[in-house]
Amino acid sequence: MIVALLTAAGTGTRMGQDIPKQFMHVENKPIIIHTMEAFQRHPSIDAVMVVTLPSWIEVVKAYARQFNITKLRWVVPGGETGQESIFLGLQVLKEEMQEDDTIIVHDGNRCMVSAEIISNSLATFQKHGSAVAAIPCVEAVFRSDDNGISSRMSIPREQLFRTQTPHTYTLGKLLWAHEEAGKKGISNTAASCSLMQELGEKVYFSKGSEENLKITTIEDMMIFKALLHTKKEDWLK
Repeated sequence: MIVALLTAAGTGTRMGQDIPKQFMHVENKPIIIHTMEAFQRHPSIDAVMVVTLPSWIEVVKAYARQFNITKLRWVVPGGETGQESIFLGLQVLKEEMQEDDTIIVHDGNRCMVSAEIISNSLATFQKHGSAVAAIPCVEAVFRSDDNGISSRMSIPREQLFRTQTPHTYTLGKLLWAHEEAGKKGISNTAASCSLMQELGEKVYFSKGSEENLKITTIEDMMIFKALLHTKKEDWLK
């Protein structure tokens, strides 16, 4: 069984709006629904879980009915951090699934995840046992310890990758990682790949995309709206 676990329990403080960003409407549709539809359409996804703010649980269920998200199976309350929210979702899945079932963890406000990205994540997972969507860094990167002034050499960009979601693991592996985090006092790694690396696990990269942006600011929202109305020209390879 393959389940998409969508994290949507953030309060959206960086967006500065009256409601959490994952529930803001773009093209008359909540952001979380845009994301859910990507997994609804993908033939390999068996079910969807949304981990969200307790006061929004019934709203998510109502939206799913309105937009015909038939794969939605669980809507559960999140925690204080992204790491805690994922763990709470895993605890529910543990009661109904096997440890070797596949879990795709994805940001609920990363709406432009394509079928190709999801498929490549699953293929990389099948080959290596885990997968983290990532893209190479194309800018020059510097490190600064003194408020925007750098006297150090830039970090070679060919060595740098920017991670995104989805992150794909077995349920058993994710449960192990979160249980180990509890034992070691690791409490605020919202990204599963960061948690795995802290625990000494290798990170295998799957396909990401610049279009697979995470909506956290007003600027991100504007880019998302533009992408919805952009089509790749036929002559581009």
